[in-house]
Amino acid sequence: MATTSASPFAYHVFLSFRGQDTRKTFTDHLYTALVQAGFQTFRDKDSIERGKYLNLELSKAIKESRISIVVLSKNYASSTWCLNELVPILECNKSRGAAVLPIFYDVEPSDVRKQEGSFKKAFEKYENEVEAERDPDRKMELAERVKGWKAALRQVADLTGMVLKNEADGHESKFIKKIVEVVGDKMKRTVLNDAPHLIGIDLRATDINSWLQDGSNDVGIVAICGIGGIGKTTIAKYLYNLNFERFEGSSFLASIREVSGQPDGLVRLQRQLLSDILKGKKEKIYNADQGIVRVKEALRCRKVLVVLDDVDQVDQLDAVLGMRDWLYPGSKIIITTRRKQLLKASEVDTVDEVVGMHHTESLELFSWYAFGQDHPIEGYMDYSKRVVHYCDGLPLALQVLGSSLSGESIDVWESALKKLESIPEGEILKKLKISYDSLQDDHDKNLFLNIACLFVGKDKDWTITILDGCGFYTKIGIHNLIDRYLLTVGQRDNKLWMHHLIQDMGREIVRQESTEEPGGRSRLWQQEAFNVLSGKTVRIIYLMSTSMALLLISLKMLDLSHSHGLVSDILDFSLVPNLERLVLKHCINLIEVPESIGVLQRLVLLNLKGCQNLRKLPTTIHRLKSLDKLILSGCSKLYDLDNTKAPTLTQLGLIADFGFKWKSNT
Repeated sequence: MATTSASPFAYHVFLSFRGQDTRKTFTDHLYTALVQAGFQTFRDKDSIERGKYLNLELSKAIKESRISIVVLSKNYASSTWCLNELVPILECNKSRGAAVLPIFYDVEPSDVRKQEGSFKKAFEKYENEVEAERDPDRKMELAERVKGWKAALRQVADLTGMVLKNEADGHESKFIKKIVEVVGDKMKRTVLNDAPHLIGIDLRATDINSWLQDGSNDVGIVAICGIGGIGKTTIAKYLYNLNFERFEGSSFLASIREVSGQPDGLVRLQRQLLSDILKGKKEKIYNADQGIVRVKEALRCRKVLVVLDDVDQVDQLDAVLGMRDWLYPGSKIIITTRRKQLLKASEVDTVDEVVGMHHTESLELFSWYAFGQDHPIEGYMDYSKRVVHYCDGLPLALQVLGSSLSGESIDVWESALKKLESIPEGEILKKLKISYDSLQDDHDKNLFLNIACLFVGKDKDWTITILDGCGFYTKIGIHNLIDRYLLTVGQRDNKLWMHHLIQDMGREIVRQESTEEPGGRSRLWQQEAFNVLSGKTVRIIYLMSTSMALLLISLKMLDLSHSHGLVSDILDFSLVPNLERLVLKHCINLIEVPESIGVLQRLVLLNLKGCQNLRKLPTTIHRLKSLDKLILSGCSKLYDLDNTKAPTLTQLGLIADFGFKWKSNT
């Protein structure tokens, strides 16, 4: 059993006892049994580092324990230390619901409740000390303290406990075994905090859960993969809580990517793994190589369940776990990662790719965070559906936006939704940006930004041709982006796709390059590209045309699809003389293509598909010596000018149903 930083509890069990009565006998055996059962157990001086102030550490340990076991022996009440410890234990029981299990070791519950027998003798001494006190304030303080101790003993005696003489015929070993079983029941055998609303988790975890419970002696490794925020860690925690009891040892190593990047991070992970597997025993490890040897020794002799959460580098696996042949028969390893190809196929039994939530699940999850129930409240259904559509099945986004909109008015919701259209939510982007930041070099980062801004929905092979011509190693770059779930390729249409929140993240990175002046950004698309080229920021465009990034990308490939401005009136193509591909699809206000297009001597593609109000081609079109493809499908009002050097549509040549192709012979 293991603890995790996700849990508010540092210990499973806090042991309260009188040392002179039972430290070296009953309590020692009980402590050992609890630790061997996998419970992280606090036992006063054994669990406190040297130099720590004892009272403060004890108080902290009580608050950070899920259950307190109070061993009430004959002389328990004669220890003011024990009585002072009992009071906060019961306060935590009342305020936080922390469990308390009283153990009546050779004493009767009635003696504790009524302070009779040895308990009576102890309190007679305390009351005599109160009477003997001369200082009025001190006397009152002592009297209140004794009164509190009596109340605490009555309270603990009224709790459901276990009496040695009534259990297992008084045999201590059997009695201890039953205590461990009761502790397990009180804990409900859950050691990691699950997400509060596990919607659809059973379906997503079914296959791996069956694999964990198959009872085989095969060593198994499963990788749970997917984009950030899709629920990989949530699934892993759920599976761990259901199955850790089936193994001789278990450990959940959270946030490996983050921890391993810190000083001695890998060594810390190795220490935690060993401590978890060895039931709390602390191993001295001074470097990762030494840790590998110790981990190897520990894993070879017991069947374990280990979860390695958020792994993104192979060396993290090697340092923390190593190869499959280390593992004892029947051991199981679960790895969560944003990298699909982190492990070779020969090293993994299954790669489980987590998919997004469907609409009904998304609406339910969002509603729990926004409204505290499984459906939207009256008047908010349409707005909720818009948010759910924006989140596109990503649990992280549903949780973040649900929490941020909870309790807000309709006006705030409307404003928030409009803002999301222009500026994505920061907390969501921060989580998603981890995958971008983990890319191995600037080449892959720039490639990702180019695709996010300009090539989503475009043919993969066509994109490779374009970007290879701009100096990119596009095939390997796309491979690396797919590995980190930043990009997918349609199996049927061969087009590049990414989750729209991933695309928003990429475009937001570019937007942050110059939030006030779009012309200062390295990449432009759609309406902002139109605004810049319309002359509104001519000075900045001139500066941009000399920058390598825009010269190679934005000024070679310009996509102004669906622009609603009067393109024919204000576009000046002389600002972008190196343009190779120009897309003006569905620009419904485009009446004529500007004559300045004639300067584009390198233009290979001109796409005017769906420009339904386009009436004529420019007279300068015959100057486009490199033009290879002209797409005019859907340009129903187009007619040819007479008495110009422009080619006729017959000369252009019809291609199937989608457009026209023309080779200049001039």
